[in-house]
Amino acid sequence: MLRHGPLRPRGLSCSACAPVVGFALPGFVLHSFFLERLPPEMSALQAYVRATAPIGRDTERIGPFLATFAQASSHPMENYAIPDDGAKPSSSEIASLISAYQQRNLLPRLEFFTDAAPDVEKSLVGAGFTLERRVPVMTCTAEDRVDCVAPDHIQLREPSSDDEFRRLRSVQNVAFGEPPEVSDADVERNRDYLTVLAEHGETIMGGGIALDIVSGATEIVGIAVAAEHRGQGIAAAITAHLTRLAHERGARTAFLTPGDVGIGTVYRRAGYQVAGECVHLSLT
Repeated sequence: MLRHGPLRPRGLSCSACAPVVGFALPGFVLHSFFLERLPPEMSALQAYVRATAPIGRDTERIGPFLATFAQASSHPMENYAIPDDGAKPSSSEIASLISAYQQRNLLPRLEFFTDAAPDVEKSLVGAGFTLERRVPVMTCTAEDRVDCVAPDHIQLREPSSDDEFRRLRSVQNVAFGEPPEVSDADVERNRDYLTVLAEHGETIMGGGIALDIVSGATEIVGIAVAAEHRGQGIAAAITAHLTRLAHERGARTAFLTPGDVGIGTVYRRAGYQVAGECVHLSLT
């Protein structure tokens, strides 16, 4: 979920459209043969999203849904609901959810892991929702992690000043098709998270963010490399370095949601494997 918060329209993540290397492609069908692990952990990861999505947002409990509303943005990716595990919503509960978003002049949207709530998608489609995208959820434990070495001329490190946070965020914005401008609030928000940048001399070429560690899990978002510096293995090196730091700071499992299986090959190099899928649906 590339959410916006730090960068995912919770800041960049399923809640983004996925931390991808600068872009997210339309949805694809994640067939069962892509799954490399059994899905029990999906419930734990959905609990992580349910716990972190409300940060900096207004929320409302509507039947089996946690509805979240950005306080200063109407961007669809920043306003979405999450169903409870095993939810079987009634038509009236879905209608109440739709009303809650429409009363705020927002597009009714949901983002969730299908293994955690397998009956919800069908119910929503029956109520007029359509699929925006279906993306894989990839996970990596410390045992799975593979260190990827950055090119010799690239240094990976944590930002040390507001200027570096600002310049990194600008690179990430552009890579995700957003305006390059970065607000003071964006800088302040990103300082709260584990962040890694890739640089050559004075040039910041890309970076990524690890969100809060909750119950041993963390989400990796905003992995981005400026267009002119792609194709050198920088994204894989950023991902591996950021994931290693997250594991060293207490995360047992790191997860992310790439935009498509092709982009997922970048994360496979760092040890990530497909564990499930995330869907984004919105009212037609």
